[in-house]
Amino acid sequence: MNEELYKGSKHSRLGSQGLEVSAQGLGCMGMSAAYGPPKPEPDMIALIHHAINSGVTFLDTSDVYGPHTNEILLGKALRDGVRDRVELATKFGINLTDGKMEICGDPGYVRAACEGSLKRLGVDCIDLYYQHRIDTRVPIEVTMGELKKLVEEGKVKYIGLSEASASTIRRAHAVHPITAVQLEWSLWSRDVEAEIIPTCRELGIGIVAYSPLGRGFLSSGPKIVETLSNDDYRKHLPRFQPENLEHNKRLYERVKEIAAKKGCNPSQLALAWVHHQGNDVCPIPGTTKIENFNQNIRALSVKLAPEEMTELESIASTGAVKGDRYGGTFATYHESETPPLSSWKPE
Repeated sequence: MNEELYKGSKHSRLGSQGLEVSAQGLGCMGMSAAYGPPKPEPDMIALIHHAINSGVTFLDTSDVYGPHTNEILLGKALRDGVRDRVELATKFGINLTDGKMEICGDPGYVRAACEGSLKRLGVDCIDLYYQHRIDTRVPIEVTMGELKKLVEEGKVKYIGLSEASASTIRRAHAVHPITAVQLEWSLWSRDVEAEIIPTCRELGIGIVAYSPLGRGFLSSGPKIVETLSNDDYRKHLPRFQPENLEHNKRLYERVKEIAAKKGCNPSQLALAWVHHQGNDVCPIPGTTKIENFNQNIRALSVKLAPEEMTELESIASTGAVKGDRYGGTFATYHESETPPLSSWKPE
């Protein structure tokens, strides 16, 4: 796919409140955090500008990436008239202090986090503001109440949740419409299809798929482990451990075989599978290299017939992947139930 063909291509809508985003987004975390040392700022700004000029205008960050440095990077990239060309998403809810992680969702923290992100990003309003992880000490209605105020004040346009259970999504949506739920969805992470995807579709909530390339595994296979730096957190994830890697290699090899028949690479096939889930789904693959970005957006030209989708889903069925998505202490939607509103006693 020629990058020129992608320009102007818009996802019909993300959610039912009116947010339009590019059919594919750009996850920016790895530019500043988690996947090894921060990358050179001028190179990352050039990549962001290249993405926008190519029509990928949905940019995803969070205050915890760095922490804070990724938002600062995007703030620099969005100067000089660039801001109006993008749909900007950031997140709050993970407070990282002295290496210790705390999930926060109380109203005072929500407001302070939003003000901090606005300042670092250099914007007056955040297009899509996610609760990054759910604070199980605070009723979701309380957190949503403060987010609703931020919308009313014009500091946030649309509200999203990340790694939230179906029941938490329902409770939040009853306070204020949720525009998007961000979740891990790929050929090696399909557990969300049981309850969360159907709930989002029932409520008219858009779906943003993060790590659609299995944190790079569906691009490079097991050899990716050999290239990871010592401070790359993927080195500690269960699925990348030797006892699971040999098993997980089988999925990659099958994806690679099918991609070769299709005349594309494994990344493009894996992304195409996500795109074919529906117009309410937007994957946000991350990269730090322009050449990889160019490869990723060509996934939009890969067309999969129903029988090809069935074949991919059969090789990516339950048991195809060994190991949890995260280590044992990292919160996911499985740990996102909050107390009832009646139990809340504000300080």
